[in-house]
Amino acid sequence: MQTIVLPRDGARTEADLDPTLDLWSEIERLRREKNAVILAHYYQDGEIQDLADFVGDSLDLSRKAASTDADVIAFCGVRFMAEVAKILSPRKTVLLPDAEAGCSLEDACQPEDFRRFREEHPDHIAVTYINCSAEVKTLSDVIVTSSNAEHIIRQLPADKPILFAPDRHLGAYLARQTGREMTLWPGACVVHDRFSERELTKLMVHHPRARVAAHPECPDGILKHADYVGSTHYILEYVLKDPAEEFIIATERHIIHQMEKAAPGKTFIPAPGADGGCSCADCPYMELNTLEKLYLCLVNAAPRVEIPDDVRLRALRPLERMMEMSPPVVQAAVQAAE
Repeated sequence: MQTIVLPRDGARTEADLDPTLDLWSEIERLRREKNAVILAHYYQDGEIQDLADFVGDSLDLSRKAASTDADVIAFCGVRFMAEVAKILSPRKTVLLPDAEAGCSLEDACQPEDFRRFREEHPDHIAVTYINCSAEVKTLSDVIVTSSNAEHIIRQLPADKPILFAPDRHLGAYLARQTGREMTLWPGACVVHDRFSERELTKLMVHHPRARVAAHPECPDGILKHADYVGSTHYILEYVLKDPAEEFIIATERHIIHQMEKAAPGKTFIPAPGADGGCSCADCPYMELNTLEKLYLCLVNAAPRVEIPDDVRLRALRPLERMMEMSPPVVQAAVQAAE
């Protein structure tokens, strides 16, 4: 199912842009004219984060957008995030700056393959990470995020086996934390899977006082060295509250932009890849979104996310189930989608 409507023939392109155009002021003008709210995931480039109305993790951004009176949501993130925004805000126009901004986890878990996976395990509860397509959500029993997954899994019947998709590293971490046996889909995040345990330990030798904070999408070889494991948002909270002055960050490096803004006196070091550098910590999908493409999506009202209503409602159910099972702090969730 294709959820992205591309710009019409004759729409403006980057080749049409005057290189002297003040993109910031033009985006601000379009934001007012179209009554738009701009969302930026933590993994977006710093200049996009700085002009956004809200910066955060994917589900939190969609919930915040749903609570506004905006007519248009410009989601600077990836496709599955924009789909969730549309699921929660069906009457709003949802734009994605680059139609090719996908996700390695979504790509690794195609709906027909996941359908067969479920059919092979009919007695299992399908717990699916939010990093998946709307169609895969329709085939799931409950959706989880890296923030609430452990809390939700602990509530599931102990006599019921669990399927977890699509991130095998997050699934393995949750199995260790909860003691639940899980059948794992073999997907991985292209960013977190590239961190090198060997290079991380070498970096730790050079920075003996640094605390290591890691996302649970990282392989176990990285997580076992971490002083803290959590979602992107909780990693941000951790480094701001912890008294240490130096941190090694094992997640996509653009979160460091928010860390440096909030704690300018602290030092944040991206975790290294196999070559000892940090280029692996850039999400290639997030990098497709630029200020130019954000401007153009507002001008062209596309690329635009459209989801058939029957699919949207079926995908909404496991999201609502997630909200019902989440900790009280996140239960104020999908009212705008009702």
